[in-house]
Amino acid sequence: MVWMTWLKFILCVIAILFFGNRVARHGDIIAHKTGLGRVWIGLILLALVTSLPELFTGISAITLVDAPDLTIGDLFGANAFNLLNLVFLDIAYQNGIFLRAISQGHRLTGWLSLVLVLVATVSIVISHQFSNLGIAGSWIGWYTPVIILLYLVFVRALFRFEQRQPSPPIAEVEYEEKSLGRSYLHFAIAAFFLIGVGIWLATIGDEIAGVTGLGQSFVGSLFLAFSTSLPEITVSFAAMRMGAVDLAVANMIGSNLFNMTIIPIDDLLYTKGPVLAAVSESNLIIGSAVILMTLIFIAGLHFKPKRYFRLSWCNCILIILFFLGAYLNFTLA
Repeated sequence: MVWMTWLKFILCVIAILFFGNRVARHGDIIAHKTGLGRVWIGLILLALVTSLPELFTGISAITLVDAPDLTIGDLFGANAFNLLNLVFLDIAYQNGIFLRAISQGHRLTGWLSLVLVLVATVSIVISHQFSNLGIAGSWIGWYTPVIILLYLVFVRALFRFEQRQPSPPIAEVEYEEKSLGRSYLHFAIAAFFLIGVGIWLATIGDEIAGVTGLGQSFVGSLFLAFSTSLPEITVSFAAMRMGAVDLAVANMIGSNLFNMTIIPIDDLLYTKGPVLAAVSESNLIIGSAVILMTLIFIAGLHFKPKRYFRLSWCNCILIILFFLGAYLNFTLA
């Protein structure tokens, strides 16, 4: 029954809110106790945990329902939602100008995530217009090893950059009696449930989308993307409420970086040919929107625009690009 589907959706959202707060809390303690810093923990640990629903949704879409458009649309759409969510973080921030409060290291992460999205979108264009980009006649595309190699290089570069940055003191009194071992355990338990609920939410999103009759790329880039992005949203807002703004932003941008590495996994599992040659070109609409939104985020970090009525020109452009991409995907898909 339809009402049961919506009830499951609401229960999933409540569970994600609960476990997301726990993940953010213990992730911040780990960042402090280990000395790795909020940016690094957000980029790698939180981004990995909150992106696992996208990973398992993609695996299910490829192996169970043979729908590569769902997974690629979900990945591009999740990246667009993460960038839109930065607007909401900015609006909710109460202690001055948001983009002036966060580390400039996010600018580097933004550029690196932009490169991976460019590789994916250009590969779709080449796959449809010139060649399927298969390696020596195999089903694996050339972009698969390229994306994996770039991600590893980028993560190393980000780690070295972060290690060179001075670490501001964070919550020394509040966390001094916290046990690192217990924080690891509590983080792992909360992350386990967050991942499980996020995956369940993605399947429920697919159920709801099934009755609408919309195209797979649109459904993937909008509804599934929103569903699988809820862990990122919840964790980032929980982090910001604790005053850990760098943790919040790093989770969003780090997830965008990690999401693109899911494409090689999907490519390895999709044995009918290179996966990006099998998807609709309508995915380029959201992919292009993500590229432009990332550029605007980077520009916002550079210029640090003032807010008027809690909105800056950066926020306004991000909102316009998101909804323009969604509209064009709906009308042209």
